[in-house]
Amino acid sequence: MTPGIILTLNAGSSSIKFSLYEAADEPREIVDGQVENLGPNARLHIGLKGEQADIHELGIADHKIALKAILTRASDYLDGHSVLGVGHRVVHGGIDFSAPCLLTEETTEKLEALIPLAPLHQPHNLAAAAAARQAFPQAIQVACFDTAFHRGQPWVNDTFALPRVYYDRGVRRYGFHGLSYDYVTGELGRLEPELLQGKVAIAHLGNGASMCAVKNGRSIGSTMGFSALDGLPMGTRCGQIDPGLLLYLIESEGLSAHELSQILYRESGLKGLSGLTHDMRTLLQSDQLEAKEAIDYYVFRARREVGAMAAVMGGLDALVFCGGIGENAAPVRAMICENLEWLGIDIDASANRTNETEISRGQTRVMVIKTDEELVMARSVSAMLDL
Repeated sequence: MTPGIILTLNAGSSSIKFSLYEAADEPREIVDGQVENLGPNARLHIGLKGEQADIHELGIADHKIALKAILTRASDYLDGHSVLGVGHRVVHGGIDFSAPCLLTEETTEKLEALIPLAPLHQPHNLAAAAAARQAFPQAIQVACFDTAFHRGQPWVNDTFALPRVYYDRGVRRYGFHGLSYDYVTGELGRLEPELLQGKVAIAHLGNGASMCAVKNGRSIGSTMGFSALDGLPMGTRCGQIDPGLLLYLIESEGLSAHELSQILYRESGLKGLSGLTHDMRTLLQSDQLEAKEAIDYYVFRARREVGAMAAVMGGLDALVFCGGIGENAAPVRAMICENLEWLGIDIDASANRTNETEISRGQTRVMVIKTDEELVMARSVSAMLDL
């Protein structure tokens, strides 16, 4: 290994991904891994890039236990070399943070104030930073924001039809999954630079899910709004919902804010609709009616939002899938694209089954690009190290 190492930590709602990179202008990934299934059956995967990963059963593990296991195992691969910087995915940057920044006491305090806007993610993002600071006190800690990619959207896509005083207080459509969209647009620019200058809908489909309208390389619309609840249904989150229903649940069902938050963030989406699981792989294999209905709803809402993104941009030149479901679940991609011939979308079934980069045969391009949020973070750390 080289003398300088960059560590990235991506703490999600149900998993934590991490990587070690050579510290260079263009970081090169050396080690990658993740802790999946946080809860009763957590497992840590870690290994040299391109080689078979070692699997460590963690048993019952929350984010704190998983982080400790990651930092311990990652240190085994350092071979005495120094971690110069740590990049952290921070879901919410609010109004103030539109670019990566150093995590100081002042910035951390501002980001802690945003926890109510992203309660499923922000506490774990900041906890990861605190753990990394303790493990590698000499390293710089860099926050990379999921909301940053969407800052600067047109006002009509940035606001709600509420009294304007709330907009001034920060009640806005922030959009999320920005690190993923940043990487995918970069790759699209490398592979198809002319296409990136057109009208592209990117579907980040995973345990969290959203779509983004990218026109001339810039985000001009997103399915997610003020919080990471809005838009598409997700693994355990509801997606778009009538606010009147929330008032009903509070007033008529007597739900507290905490109980409502628990339902909306942790008990809804694919898990709530199926009554089985949030895991799309399991649902696709199930023969239970509830599993099929959950998938049908997921697909219907996704197809609806493809049309919405096209309307935002005034047309559609390409649809790009990314994220765990978007990259791997060929049946889901096929179902979303059904009946979208009016948008020029026609799937090549064979290419779709084998997860090819290009899976279309119609006028509108349909592509699958494997996202890499960790590399986006590593690049941000490298820039701040001024290598």
